[in-house]
Amino acid sequence: MATSSPRGTTPRDPEATKARIFEAAVAEFARYGIAGARIDRIAAEARANKQLIYAYFGNKAELFTQVLGRCMVDLAASVPVDPDDVEGWMDRLMDYHATHPALLRLLYWEGIEYGTADLPDETERQEHYARKVAAVQDGQDRGVISDAIPARDLMFLLVALANWATAVPQMSRILVGGEDDDRARLRASVKEAARRLVAL
Repeated sequence: MATSSPRGTTPRDPEATKARIFEAAVAEFARYGIAGARIDRIAAEARANKQLIYAYFGNKAELFTQVLGRCMVDLAASVPVDPDDVEGWMDRLMDYHATHPALLRLLYWEGIEYGTADLPDETERQEHYARKVAAVQDGQDRGVISDAIPARDLMFLLVALANWATAVPQMSRILVGGEDDDRARLRASVKEAARRLVAL
């Protein structure tokens, strides 16, 4: 709830400020990565005091981790893994990334920054993916999708199929084509590849 402020100033609303910082940080990190991002630019875009960012989120690396974590939670809630409808799930996943391209850019920058080293939120990330793998494993256990590929590997392959065109749009445009018909054909091919991966 907003608190009162002196006459002529904007009322203080911590939650609104945090939301502006979050949105500004998503855009900044997606464009510049962890190393290239600047807290002063985030503060300016969010119309927030720089010190508030440190107070609310910690240092730049901690802010990045929180931003990426919240984006991944949003994806998990918006597009849950569905082994009973893999082609539909792939459609929804591709749609999500098409409208939220920042998430894959954040993951790409995270890979550059950390490589194979442990992540600051390694335990939480493992739990996040474990729930997705468990959904795939459940589908295999119930016999609705093939168990020829281990669940965690199958999850990785399906996500890679759905994500790669958004992660590297320049490759998609040059290799596959940049017209609507090309994108539609690629989507159909991705779904066919997914169908074959899980076919019994």
